Amino acid sequence: MRDTLLIALLAFLGAAAAGLLGACVLRLVRRRSLIAHLAVVAAVAVAAMLAGTLAVAWAMFLSAHDLTVVTTVVAMAAVVSLATALLLGRWVVARSRALAVAARSFGDGGDFTSPEGPATAELDALSRELRATSAKLAESRDRERALESSRRELVAWISHDLRTPLAGLRAMSEALEDGVAADPDRYLRQIRTEVERLNDMVGDLFELSRIHAGALALTPSRTSLYDLVGDALAGADPLAREHGVRLVGDHVQPVPVEVDGKEMSRVLGNLLVNAIRRTPADGTVAVAAERSADGVVLSVTDGCGGIPEEDLPRVFDTGWRGTYARTPPAGAGLGLAIVRGIVEAHHGRATVRNVSGGCRFEVTLPAAEG
Repeated sequence: MRDTLLIALLAFLGAAAAGLLGACVLRLVRRRSLIAHLAVVAAVAVAAMLAGTLAVAWAMFLSAHDLTVVTTVVAMAAVVSLATALLLGRWVVARSRALAVAARSFGDGGDFTSPEGPATAELDALSRELRATSAKLAESRDRERALESSRRELVAWISHDLRTPLAGLRAMSEALEDGVAADPDRYLRQIRTEVERLNDMVGDLFELSRIHAGALALTPSRTSLYDLVGDALAGADPLAREHGVRLVGDHVQPVPVEVDGKEMSRVLGNLLVNAIRRTPADGTVAVAAERSADGVVLSVTDGCGGIPEEDLPRVFDTGWRGTYARTPPAGAGLGLAIVRGIVEAHHGRATVRNVSGGCRFEVTLPAAEG
């Protein structure tokens, strides 16, 4: 038993010396290729076995012949181990370089495609992560392109909508200044109308900028949807009368919600104004509010005749007005974008779908607790 412990101790000391030397070498080559690391690891394993064997052989006073035999066996094992490590290292490095080339392709705007052939579990996991990252980058690029296109449309339409009333204001002010206005009071009323419309447009732009900047500060309080809808219907009634549109709010349940009353009134106002302007005379705009499995659903249904299916995903985009809404009374295409921003700030969602004879805009909000 004592001899066995002595042999184990000598073997451990010899192997430990080789391992310590190998650790120092690994530290020196830590910035080199993986092939160098694998070669050092293989060499350390063989050197540790050789050092332990030589230490035990020296202690046991083996003959020179026996010591030569043992050394030769260990040397052959070292050659095979180093060759195997080099082959493995070259294969892993080649796979890593292929991954680097593939990763560079989606970094330049392309899609990531994993290199063909077998791979280690770690490299395969890295390939899956790169594929997921590539998909996320592609989605981000698509969103960025959509936002850029939306910004360009918004700038173009805002420029048009600002230029038209400004030209009218300039013409009317010059007529008043030159004293050639046949009816100055009518000109003054028209100037006030145009100024109010410009003020509303600037207000919408400011509101949208706050939403996009994440600076929309909400002060939620417990409110009944019945009261919110009633106030919104009362505010939109003059516009509905002017357009000959009937407002209906018979299916509104007194459901409590935790919302910012001012901002949600703006949401309802924008939806009602949009619905009234798109509904022909003698048409009906219906408002409803009810509980659902997802919370509380507030809906506004108009009689616009429907929206083309390909345009439905863009309805809430900034600056979108559709092909039929390019005249100044249609606004700058900000109302529905503001609706979505405010609703999402309340942790809700805004959707639209076609129904018989028109569209149904739905706002889903979390129900109030208790």
